[in-house]
Amino acid sequence: LDMQGQIISVNRFGARQLGLSVEELQGCSIFNFAHPEDISNCNQFFQICRNHPEQVHKLESRIICRNGNIIWARETARLVKDENNRPHLLLVCEDITETRRLSEKIAYQASHDELTGLVNRRQFDIHIQNLVLEAQANDSYHVLCYLDLDQFKIVNDTCGHLAGDELLRQLGEVLRQQVRRMDILARLGGDEFGILMSYCSLEQAIITGEKLRNAVCDFQFAWENRSFNIGVSIGIAPINRACGNAVDVLKEADAACYAAKEKGRNRVHIFSPDDEELTLRQGEMQWVEKIRMGIEQDRFQLFGQLIVPIAANRGGLHFETLIRYRDDQGKVIPPGAFLPAAERYNMASPLDRWVISRLFQYLAGTPSFLDRLEMCSVNLSGLSLSDQSMLGFIDEQFQKWQIPTNKICFEITETAAISNLSYARQFIDSLRQKGCSFSLDDFGSGLSSFAYLKNLPVDYLKIDGLFVKDILDDRVDLTMVKAINEVAHVMGKKTIAEFVENQNIFDLLQTLGVNYAQGYGIAKPVPLREL
Repeated sequence: LDMQGQIISVNRFGARQLGLSVEELQGCSIFNFAHPEDISNCNQFFQICRNHPEQVHKLESRIICRNGNIIWARETARLVKDENNRPHLLLVCEDITETRRLSEKIAYQASHDELTGLVNRRQFDIHIQNLVLEAQANDSYHVLCYLDLDQFKIVNDTCGHLAGDELLRQLGEVLRQQVRRMDILARLGGDEFGILMSYCSLEQAIITGEKLRNAVCDFQFAWENRSFNIGVSIGIAPINRACGNAVDVLKEADAACYAAKEKGRNRVHIFSPDDEELTLRQGEMQWVEKIRMGIEQDRFQLFGQLIVPIAANRGGLHFETLIRYRDDQGKVIPPGAFLPAAERYNMASPLDRWVISRLFQYLAGTPSFLDRLEMCSVNLSGLSLSDQSMLGFIDEQFQKWQIPTNKICFEITETAAISNLSYARQFIDSLRQKGCSFSLDDFGSGLSSFAYLKNLPVDYLKIDGLFVKDILDDRVDLTMVKAINEVAHVMGKKTIAEFVENQNIFDLLQTLGVNYAQGYGIAKPVPLREL
C-alpha cells in the first residue's frame, strides 16, 4: 500500500478472498473494503504505523468482500521502503472469521439461556451486582422483578417436557415485548424469570408488573389440539442506596414472589421488610432448612450414571455419583430443586461431605460392588474446593472406610477451579499424590478454558454437553468437541463426552477418538444398588 492506503500490489489469494482480480484491486483504496464501523480504527491504525515505522503493528477488523460477505481479518503491518527509498505499508491479512464466530458463540452460551435465548442466571446476577453498585454510587433507583409461572406444571405433566419447553420459549417472547429495550430479561431456571428495570420508580415498576401479568394471562398456549391458560406471580424489590447486596435483593424479590403465590397466585407483590409472610418463608431459603434436616435424617439418596468407554471393550464399573432428595411423601426430588439453594446459602460443602461419607460407607459395606468398580466420580462444589478443612475430611473418610484411592475420581467445575487457581492446584496435587484422579467438568463452558488447562493437573476432561448434543448438525459444536479432544490428548488427558443422547452421536464420538461417553443414550441415573 502507499501511504494513503492505495493498493500497489496484492497476491492472487488475497484478491480471490475479496472476490476480485489482482488487476481490479490495484489502485483501489484499502478503505473501500473496510466495514463502516471499523473505518475510524483503520485510520488510527495507519497513523500509528506512520508514527512508529520501526515496529510491527496488529489490528483485527472486518473486511467487506465484493459479494457483500464480511470476513474478520487479523492485519499485521509494517512500513517498508522500495528501491527508490519511498515508504510503503506492507499489510498481511489472516482470515480469523471462524475463530471469531467460535469466540462469540462461547461468550453467548456462557451468558444466555439455551432454551429461550434470554440472559441466564449467572449473567443476571452480574447485572444485579452492577446495579446495586450504581445505586450506591449515585443514589439512583432501580427495580428487580421475580416472575414465577402459575400452572406451568399442568402443561409439563399432561403434555410432556417438549410442550413445557415450547411454552417457555413463547412466554419469553411475550415478556420481551412488554419491557423496555434497556431492561434486562432473564430466565433464572425452570419456570422462573427475572427482569431488571434500571432507572425505574417503584410506581412505574408496579404498572409494568401488571402489564406483564395481564400479557401472560391473555396468552393462550396451544399444543396438540389442547389449549392452556397460564398465570404468573410477580415479586418486586427495590434497588437503591439503602438496599443490601445483590444476594439480598434477589432474596427479597424471590420472597415477594413467594408471597404473591401464597396470597392466591397471579398477582404482583411488593417486598417490604415488615411483611411477616416474607420473613417466615423466602423462596430458596426454605431449602436451607430442608437440606440441613436432610443431612441429619439421611433424606438424601445416592444415584449413579454410567460412564462407558467408547472404543475399547467395557472394563469395570465406571460411574458418576449423583444425589436426590426424598421428601415426606417419599417423592424423589431432582438436584435442580435444591443444589442452587445449597450453593447460594453455603450448604454445598456439608452436602458434599454427606455424599462422600455415604458413598464410602456403601462401597465398604458392599465388597462385590467394590470389586467390580473401576472408577467412581464424586462431584465437589466450588465451596468445597475452597474449604480448608475438606482435605482433612476426605483423608479421614479414606482411612475410616479403607476405600482404594485409585478408584475415586473427584469432579470439579472449570469455573470453581479457576476462581481460586492456586489453591485448586494445591488441592488437586494433594489428593492425586494419594492416588485419586481428577476430572474437570463442563469443560469448554468458560471463556479461557485452554489458557487455564496447563495449570490444572487433572486426568479427565468432561466435554460440556452443550457442545456434544448438537455435533451431528452444528459444525461449530463439532469443531469445538474435536479441538477439546485433541488438546486433551496432546496433554495426556482422557476425555468424557456428556449428553450422549443416541447411537449416532456415540458413533461420531468414536470417530473423533473421544475416550468415554455419558448421557441418557447410554444409561439414565439409577440408585447405586441398581448399577
